[in-house]
Amino acid sequence: MRHTASVYARLIAAQFRSITEYPADFWTMISVALVQQAAQLAFIAVIFAQITTLGGWGFPEMLLLIGFMVLTDSVTEVGWDGMWRVGRMIVDGGLDYAVVRPVPVMMQIGASAIGMQSAANLTTGAAMIAIGWGGAGIALSMIPAALLLFLCAVVVQLTIITTMNCANFWLKGPSPIFAWLTAQTQETATRFPLTIYPRAVRALLTWAVPLAFVNYIPVRILTGDLPAWWLAIPPGVALVLFAVAALVAKAGLRRYESSGH
Repeated sequence: MRHTASVYARLIAAQFRSITEYPADFWTMISVALVQQAAQLAFIAVIFAQITTLGGWGFPEMLLLIGFMVLTDSVTEVGWDGMWRVGRMIVDGGLDYAVVRPVPVMMQIGASAIGMQSAANLTTGAAMIAIGWGGAGIALSMIPAALLLFLCAVVVQLTIITTMNCANFWLKGPSPIFAWLTAQTQETATRFPLTIYPRAVRALLTWAVPLAFVNYIPVRILTGDLPAWWLAIPPGVALVLFAVAALVAKAGLRRYESSGH
C-alpha cells in the first residue's frame, strides 16, 4: 500500500512538472477556467436578481451546490484525469505498458494526466462554498460533517468516472461515450436543485447514477434540509460505488486483448 501511494505521488508530481513546462498553455487554461466559472456565477446571479428562490433554494444554497460540484470535479481533474484515456489506450495498445508494471493498472491510468484548468477550479469552488456557507448561516460545528461529505463526494465522482470509462472494454472504439454523457448530465442537471425535476429524474440521479451525492445531498444535509442520520448514507454509497468500479475494472482488464482489443 505504501509503495502504491508513493508511485501515485511520483506520477502526479511528474504530471505537474510536465504541464508547468509550458507556462503559456498553463496560464491560458487557468484564465479560461476562471472566465468559465465567473460566467456560471454571473448566470446564477442574474437568475436570482429576478427571483428569490429556485425550487425552494436561495442564492447561498445555490452557491454551495455549484461550489461542491466544481471543487469535487477539480480534485478529480488533479488526481484522476488520466482515466479519460482508457478508451484510446485499449484501442492503440497503450494499456500493455500499464498491465505489466507491478502497481495497480487503474491507478497508473488515473494519474497519467492532470487537467490544467484544475487550479482555477479549486480556487473558485472553494470560494463559492465559503460564500454560500456564510450566506446560508451554517454553523462552524458542521465543518467536520462537510469534510466527510466532501470526501464521499470525491469518491463518488472518481468511481462513476472510472466505471463509465471502463465501459470501453466492451466497446469497439476509443471515444468514452458513456463517461462523456455522464459528465454532460452532471454539468447540466446537477448544477440546479433536483427539486425542479420530475420524481423519476430525481430517483435516477440519486440511486441509479448517484450524481446527487456529489453536491445535492451534501448541501441538503449541511443546510438541515435532511435529518442528521443522512450523514451515514454518503459513506455507504461511496463504498458501494468503489466496489462496483473495482469489479468493472477487473472484469474489463480480464477482457483486454492488447492492441485493437
